[in-house]
Amino acid sequence: MATKNDFTPEEWKTLLDGAVLSGLAVTAAEPNGIIGLVKESFAASQALIEGRRGPNELIRSIVEDFETSQGRTDAREALKARLGANVDASVLKAKSIETLREVAAILEAKAPQDAPAVKEWLYHISQKVADAASEGGNFLGFGGVKVSDAEKATLSEISGALKLAA
Repeated sequence: MATKNDFTPEEWKTLLDGAVLSGLAVTAAEPNGIIGLVKESFAASQALIEGRRGPNELIRSIVEDFETSQGRTDAREALKARLGANVDASVLKAKSIETLREVAAILEAKAPQDAPAVKEWLYHISQKVADAASEGGNFLGFGGVKVSDAEKATLSEISGALKLAA
C-alpha cells in the first residue's frame, strides 16, 4: 500500500487536486444556481470524507491531509496555481478532466496496487455531485432531471480520464 511518502510533493498536490476537481468537473458541466452549487459542494465534501472510513490507506491519507490546516492550505494553493484566476465553467471542466488524467498516470506509475480503489473513489465523488441536485428545474430545484445530459457526458469523460472499465 502506498503512502504520502511514496509521492513527490508535486505528485501529492496533484492527487489532492484530483479529489477536489473530480466533483468540480461535474459542477462546471452544468452550473445550477446557488442552491444547486451548495448541494453539489456538500455532496462532494461528504463523498470526500467517506474515504476516511474506507479500507484503502492511500485514500485515508488524502482525506487526512484535507483535515489539517496545512493540507487545506496546500490544496488551495495548488488549485490556484493549476486553475489561475477567473476561470469560466468550460475551462474549469477541461482542466479538471486533464488533472484526473494526470492523477491516473501518477497512480498507475507510483501506486498500481492502490490505483483502482483511488480512481473508483474519485469517480464516486463525481457521481455523488451529479446526483446531488436536479438540473433544469425552477429556482428552488423542483422539476428538471436528476442528472443532466451534460453531467452524464462529464461523468463519461471522468471515467475515461481515470481509465476506469466501462
